[in-house]
This record gives sequence, structure tokens and C-alpha cells, in this order.
Amino acid sequence: MRDSILNSFHALKSHPNRALRVTAGVLLVLGGLLGALPVLGFWMLPLGLILLSADFYWAKRAHINLRIVWRKIRSRWKSTRLIAGRED
Repeated sequence: MRDSILNSFHALKSHPNRALRVTAGVLLVLGGLLGALPVLGFWMLPLGLILLSADFYWAKRAHINLRIVWRKIRSRWKSTRLIAGRED
């Protein structure tokens, strides 16, 4: 199932219709900003930025910055778990 979702997303990212990519990306970003609501979630924000990054430089920069922040948060979380003695 994960592979089919990834394949669909990559097909949308490389779709020749720019208007479709931009519309889907904007809707995902807006849904990500309303992440506290049911069904919509913060997971939509990076997906929207990935779609928009194919066409807009500002979205590419935002996506890269979001990845950097996520890696820092994740490394801090892992280091505190290792210090507490809970390895996964």
C-alpha cells in the first residue's frame, strides 16, 4: 500500500499539467495549516510544499528548511531517549 501511495505522489509531482500540481499543492498546504481539525493534519503541509517545490523556488526553500528543522527535532528526541535508556 505504501508503494502505491508513493508511486501516485511521484506521478502527481511529475505530472505535465502545472495547474493540477499547483492546485493540489495549495490545497494540501491549506489543509496542513488547519491541522488541528479532524481528517486534515499537519502531515499535509510537507506534501503540499513538495508539490509546490516543483514549480516555485520559495516552496523549495520552505521544504528544505522544514526538513532541516524536522531532522534537528528528531535527533534531539532520539538523543533524549538514548540518555533515558529507552532505545528503539
